[in-house]
Amino acid sequence: MNGTGTAAEDRVFAALANATRREVLRLLRERGPQAVQALADHFDMRRPSLSEHLKVLREAGLVSERRSGRQRVYRLEAAPLADVQDWLHPYERFWRERLKGLGDLLDRMPDDDQP
Repeated sequence: MNGTGTAAEDRVFAALANATRREVLRLLRERGPQAVQALADHFDMRRPSLSEHLKVLREAGLVSERRSGRQRVYRLEAAPLADVQDWLHPYERFWRERLKGLGDLLDRMPDDDQP
């Protein structure tokens, strides 16, 4: 991901911004491909609402859909998440360096209970 962002990147971040969609991704990661009804059983919402969330995830490339008879089965597609991880990596490094600096400072400070 570059600094300017693309429409595809924006779709991934927009999809991840919603808690329901993140939960769908978690379910697919932990339990593997699932039919829409199996996913819907985990949520207190109407199936058309869940279908809209699945559409957003599909358009972002985070899930794929295949038909199995009358059912639609969804599967996690993790490649766009690797792009998110690549984008987040410099921020992770930033905070790791800051926390190390804080740890070093705290190690240099005298303990209050010493005479």
